[in-house]
Amino acid sequence: MSGERRHFLHGFARFVERVGHRIPDPVIIFMAFYPLAFVITALMGGYQFETVGEGGQTVTQSILPMYQAEHVRWIFDNALLNNWLGFGNGVVAVILVVMLAVGVAEHSGLLAALIKRIGSHIPEAWMPLLLMFLGITSSVATDAGYLILIPLAGLLYVGIGKNPLIGMAAAFAGVSAGFSANLIPGTPVDVIVGMNARVFAESQGVPFTTADGVPLRPATMHYWFIATSTVVLALTGAWVTRRFVQPKLEQTTFLVPDDIHVGEFELSDAERAGLRAAGWGLVVAALIIGGLAFGPLRPYEDEAGNRVLPLLNNIILQISLFFVIVGAFFGFASKSFRTVGDVVQAMVKQANTMGYILVLTFFCYNFLGLLSYSGLGSYITYLGAQSLVAMGLQRFPVLLLIGFVLTTALINLFIGGLTSKWMLLGPIFVPMLYSVNSAMTPDLVAAAFRVADSSTNVITPMMIYSGVILAFMRKYRPEMGLGDLLLLMLPYSMVFLIVWTSLLVVFFAAGIPLGF
Repeated sequence: MSGERRHFLHGFARFVERVGHRIPDPVIIFMAFYPLAFVITALMGGYQFETVGEGGQTVTQSILPMYQAEHVRWIFDNALLNNWLGFGNGVVAVILVVMLAVGVAEHSGLLAALIKRIGSHIPEAWMPLLLMFLGITSSVATDAGYLILIPLAGLLYVGIGKNPLIGMAAAFAGVSAGFSANLIPGTPVDVIVGMNARVFAESQGVPFTTADGVPLRPATMHYWFIATSTVVLALTGAWVTRRFVQPKLEQTTFLVPDDIHVGEFELSDAERAGLRAAGWGLVVAALIIGGLAFGPLRPYEDEAGNRVLPLLNNIILQISLFFVIVGAFFGFASKSFRTVGDVVQAMVKQANTMGYILVLTFFCYNFLGLLSYSGLGSYITYLGAQSLVAMGLQRFPVLLLIGFVLTTALINLFIGGLTSKWMLLGPIFVPMLYSVNSAMTPDLVAAAFRVADSSTNVITPMMIYSGVILAFMRKYRPEMGLGDLLLLMLPYSMVFLIVWTSLLVVFFAAGIPLGF
């Protein structure tokens, strides 16, 4: 039976690779969508349809013929500023700021040193749990999780005489299948998903609020759910490791190559000095942010009597400041930074990784701008909502939620990259599901996306690091193939998908706030 399953998964992996490689890059998809939408507006220009407004009243909408001169002028007048750099109140700029700040911490070596420091002192009995937890929290800097924690986990298990693939599988599950969870608020994932959810909602008149009408903060709208998920997934992953993965791998042999050394990932003296300095940086950052919280950014009431919370409204900048300060303290103490110019170069290196996002957002946001302005986006939402209502799903919001999770999980097998998938799915499902049932608020739909996008990362060959992880594991088991990797990680993926979706349903059904 095991041989049949392995053969099936090898075939499945090849099928996913073939399909995935034939799907164009999301940038190309949006490049094709734009002229297609333009032609559709030309054919349907003047067509009217009726939707339901926020107050329950009937609203008549129409599709604009975009070939007319005034609409063509709108396209050119808004392409650079309003429909790209200024779209959604500057989504691109917010994403860039967070990434630059994380870049200082990452390129200083702080995040890698933390993983080494914590990982090398894990007691044997706690290894699966703590490797899962470290993997999940390392998602704030994905490269460190994949390239340092996973091989380190293998070495830790070699050191106690056990199959290194046990630790590597647990770490891989944490880093990748638990990618969206974290205890740190305002991570790049939070910002990318949250800011764009607001764009998708507001572009079609969907209120960016909770079901109770409370305004959402993009960077923290999922925090309670994501923080809870971190604990739940760490415990779940540890259980899967001990229940399914460890018993299986303990029955298999492994090699320890001569070039593998247990002390390979030990901290250097410079890194130890950097971590001590980072502790002081943590204190300085906390004092600065605390001073802002009780000083110029303290709560106040505006002229209308509304309570304003400047610190929370600017939490993205506070978190960015934290990463820069702590990362700089580590970098100068460890000598990875010698001048302020080195800090700047760390930001530049991180900015270089943002090139694809800039290209993607240019075409995506201009396409969304066209959909919103022409009325075609509202019409697509109207058609999709009518189809779901015809099936009676408006009475079962939990089914809508689970259906979206399963749809995203399936698509994730063929299209890699959280940002590109969210750009493709978010503009459709955020307004559509809300139109079907107003309980399907933007934060709930976005949380469902994050659950599904992460859970199936470890069982798709389209995940960017799958080949790297396979190469790491082949050092200990040279004959290991992609199908073997998928078979090893399948229990994590399936259990995570079930447990994480169930947790989201519990939050939804119990009315527990997803964030703040």
